[in-house]
Amino acid sequence: MATSTKPYISRALWEWCCDNGLTPLIHVAVNPQTRVPVQFVKDGQIVLNISPSATRGLQMGNDFIQFNARFGGVSQEVSVPWGAVMGLYAKETGEGMFFEMEADDSVPDEVATGLEEPSIIETESLPSNKKSRPNLTIIK
Repeated sequence: MATSTKPYISRALWEWCCDNGLTPLIHVAVNPQTRVPVQFVKDGQIVLNISPSATRGLQMGNDFIQFNARFGGVSQEVSVPWGAVMGLYAKETGEGMFFEMEADDSVPDEVATGLEEPSIIETESLPSNKKSRPNLTIIK
């Protein structure tokens, strides 16, 4: 069986966004294999900014997107399997691509067994953030 085209297309879209000064966002369907900050999950989905200025150590491999980012002032590790990525698009224009969710869009068992129990990041100890969306400002 051929590998999914989703990581390859998404990496190209990410590069295009960055080259054109746009903010790449990923739309994620949260599942047990995702590690995302639970306080920003709405209706089982989350939108994440994956621009170079919003992430550290961004890795877009063939199985996962992984990076560190700050949420509510707290640095957290994020891990999203490609099977959970619903789309990647530019914040400013909406240009990009949404993907059909396929029945076999999951992480291979040999990859999943090597992970440290990926799950939604528990944030009970974090201060409550009443804003509906995080807001980052670039100061030059």
